[in-house]
Amino acid sequence: MNILFDEEQLRKLIANLNILTGLPANILDPEGRDINLFQGHPPFCRAVNDLPEGHERCTNCDRWKTKHYTADRGFQFYRCYLGICEAIIPLYDKKNPLAYLIFGCYLDDTPIQEQWEHTRTRLDWWPDGPDALKDAFFQFRQYSPQEIQAYAETLEALSAYIQLRGMILATEQTDAQKLALYLDEHYMEKLSLDSISRQLHIGRTKLCAIAKELSKGKTLSWLIAQRRINAAKRLLLQSNLPISAVAEEVGISDYNYFSKVFRSITGTTPSAYRKKVRG
Repeated sequence: MNILFDEEQLRKLIANLNILTGLPANILDPEGRDINLFQGHPPFCRAVNDLPEGHERCTNCDRWKTKHYTADRGFQFYRCYLGICEAIIPLYDKKNPLAYLIFGCYLDDTPIQEQWEHTRTRLDWWPDGPDALKDAFFQFRQYSPQEIQAYAETLEALSAYIQLRGMILATEQTDAQKLALYLDEHYMEKLSLDSISRQLHIGRTKLCAIAKELSKGKTLSWLIAQRRINAAKRLLLQSNLPISAVAEEVGISDYNYFSKVFRSITGTTPSAYRKKVRG
């Protein structure tokens, strides 16, 4: 299934909601990935996301909340990994969620100092210490349960409007899209022409032709290697994992082979790349 978003209309809708309520809203795709409709996040969230480790923690939290939606209907309320209040609701196409509408970040009406102490205990990884984010935390707005319930009910009605106006639609994926998505989700696994052919129900000859089209003349093996090296580059930037562990994470168990593949695609070694991007 391929998801089409009317980004212009959705962006306008979300911006208007923020103007009227002061609460950020956003839309995640079915895998919990931000489709980048909203940029006006509170200072605390901007500061956390500006740090690669913080951004990774936030994106992992987004994926977690879409996978753990358990409400029978309507919004599910929770606190994110840093203790900030948020809520999420699926936008369905018949039985399948096409996307997720979320809102937050905000604080409830319990004492703000207590909420800060809760968040502070979860910021031991912050490079300058948790208290460096205290002023930004205290800029969050606090809302009463009645205000949040009223906003949630308004957004539930709005979700029906989004579906009625066709702002999010499902279309059938092409074979090329199926292959690209499969590699994005399974690059870290043991892959072969035969295994991918079986999983996607695409003949080997056709699969090779699709790979050649996607890679502008290269091979399926090159496409797989590209996905792995792109993931490795992110890990080299955002984590302190040893290079051998990075290789394992992206599906290459042989350190020497990983270094060879990395150099063939990037023109440099993993260690030199890490040193360069980290300054």
